[in-house]
Amino acid sequence: MAAGAALAHLLAASAGAPLVLPRGLVTDLFGPTLDRLLAAAPPRPPGPAAPRRVVVAGPELPPPERGDSLALVPRHPHTGRTWQPPEPVAAVPLEADVWAQLAFPRERLAVPVTGGLPAGVLRDDPPPLHPHRRFEPDRRVFLHTLARLPAVRRPGLRAIYDHARFTPYGPVV
Repeated sequence: MAAGAALAHLLAASAGAPLVLPRGLVTDLFGPTLDRLLAAAPPRPPGPAAPRRVVVAGPELPPPERGDSLALVPRHPHTGRTWQPPEPVAAVPLEADVWAQLAFPRERLAVPVTGGLPAGVLRDDPPPLHPHRRFEPDRRVFLHTLARLPAVRRPGLRAIYDHARFTPYGPVV
């Protein structure tokens, strides 16, 4: 659910500019959905549109660089307050647990790190499950969040909202 809300805030903060996502989990999480949503937007007026770089920023991470313009930042789990990045970067709030996975990804190994199992010992636990399909941010949360943002009144974002809302069945978002 947190990814759907963050996706709405990310689109609103982009102001219709193309987004450059960092490699890794952020692109895996938002990339395919953003591509589909932005394809539904009306064509931009001719002229150069400066792409907006998205970074993960927050406590225990280096500050965003000058070329970065949007930062995925954590929202405090108890107070709901959003961590504030330095001035030149716009904050896109993300739930703290999801932000932590993006900021500090961990690889899960199928065998213990200390050299594996002794000879002759069989594993009795099943291997980790893999998803049957690609992760998609929650469509209802995305639409609910986007509908409540003032930026949805802009024509490009409104077209994205209408497309996501009225497209019949299938994961649009």
